Amino acid sequence: MEARAPSPVLYFVMEITDAPPEPRVSLTAAIRGWWRDGLARDGFLTTLRRFLCEFWDFILDSTPAGRRRRYGDIDYDWEHRVNTTSAAVGWRDRLLGVFHSPYQPTEPALFHDMLQALKIDFDQFTFVDLGSGKGRTLLMAADYPFRRVVGVELLPGLNRIARENISLYHGALQKCFALESICADAREFVFPDEPLVLYLFNPFLESGLARVIANLEQSLRTTPRPVAVLYHNPLLANVIEASPLFRKSSGTHQYTVYRTSIG
Repeated sequence: MEARAPSPVLYFVMEITDAPPEPRVSLTAAIRGWWRDGLARDGFLTTLRRFLCEFWDFILDSTPAGRRRRYGDIDYDWEHRVNTTSAAVGWRDRLLGVFHSPYQPTEPALFHDMLQALKIDFDQFTFVDLGSGKGRTLLMAADYPFRRVVGVELLPGLNRIARENISLYHGALQKCFALESICADAREFVFPDEPLVLYLFNPFLESGLARVIANLEQSLRTTPRPVAVLYHNPLLANVIEASPLFRKSSGTHQYTVYRTSIG
């Protein structure tokens, strides 16, 4: 008797079953976490004032004029036929961003300045962006010969757009073609056991960044290796500078580069 090929429906079901579930992001939990972090650092009155200011800024940002401002440097999207500005981000994801980290794409010229400041052999490193949003930084990193480029984004809506952008992107200067966007909580990300460039554009509250650095320290103690942390808009630089495994090597008022003291 002739063997029958497996049903294509079975393959579809298996693919869906094997796919990792997207994280469930609770707005209530995000607000509570933001509030606890603020109380621990600044006290009640300062945290309350910040909460009211953030909420008022969110309302202004939701107006037509606010949306026009969020288009930002639309030239990058026009040139590469992708969707990376913050203008099309839905209200819920924007509100979540208030209590996690607002989505803001990195300016291309500054990004390339930051990469050049690393002074490394890119083909020896994997690029990891925690809080990668719609993936613009991943696309720009692909213009360098990294071993691979990995983004980690908490919000499923932004991550889906990042994956679409990766599939559409064909840059004239592209040198890395191993790009991936993962939907996960970056605070729980397991770092690859290989040399890394870790990119941060203020994606965490102070407690979240402390947890990430602790995870990275544990990974480095298990597998010593070179790691460069590229911290854009380093508002919580004190968290990294408290680590005995990192030292500041260069930077400007816009970013700071930290390197491992081991590996």
